[in-house]
Amino acid sequence: MDAIALGPALISVERLYAFLAALLMLGEFALLIWLLKRVRAPALSSAAFSSAPLSLSRWFNRVLIGWVIGARLTYVTLHWSSYQGAPLDILKLWQPGYHMIGGLVLAALASLWLLRRQGILLQVIALGSLTLGLTAFLGLKQLNPLGSNSSLDRMPAITLNHIDLRPVALDSIHNERVIVNLWATWCPPCRREMPLLAEADTHPGVTVVLANQGEQPLAVSRFLKGEQLNLKYALLDPAMQLMGLAEAQGLPATLVFDGEGHLIERHIGELSRAQLDTLLPEKH
Repeated sequence: MDAIALGPALISVERLYAFLAALLMLGEFALLIWLLKRVRAPALSSAAFSSAPLSLSRWFNRVLIGWVIGARLTYVTLHWSSYQGAPLDILKLWQPGYHMIGGLVLAALASLWLLRRQGILLQVIALGSLTLGLTAFLGLKQLNPLGSNSSLDRMPAITLNHIDLRPVALDSIHNERVIVNLWATWCPPCRREMPLLAEADTHPGVTVVLANQGEQPLAVSRFLKGEQLNLKYALLDPAMQLMGLAEAQGLPATLVFDGEGHLIERHIGELSRAQLDTLLPEKH
């Protein structure tokens, strides 16, 4: 399982792990501060608390904002070629594209700056809490207790109809990369990533297959025509066979196959330009 469906919304398991790790980090920091106040540790004078009272919510918010900014900017810097043509994509924070270490560095600096008048002990505790949160996230990601491996490892040997109703065998489609995108017209993230997929379809060595899930041919044809999307493989999957085979919890879902038909990437949720670029073969 790569994501959890809440109605029409998808929450990636990785983001859920990050949320749980953040809660653990905040809980540990709050507990240690409470214990220090109880025992009245010498390093934490009452004057420090009265002159500059520590707000846990303020500390957590600053750390969270610092992490988001640091992680995003570091990722954008490392993948600038994908963003320079569409710099506003940087602000699409709901899309994938965060660098863990870059975020941690800025979060730590934000924490140290906020606690600069609270004493060295509080700063050490805050850094320890950040380290605990990072360790918890990496541990959850490694163990992946909510995840599951899809049994799909090759291009499915099934036949779907094109929107012009001619049959197309999926395993007859070959290229260096074959990107199979599961989508629906009612799905906003699906519609947002359509221009990226259409652009990818023009990349040398890449074939994009749009496999609509559960809708009527007329509705699909009208949508594609209205958006001026003219991909070679616009297919219909009224029984949603691919969603079942891919064990996709929601839409959009993207399956990437290599030249021999082996599955090399499975992504549930909206693709970013940078993420899609990493899946494309290099231009020769």
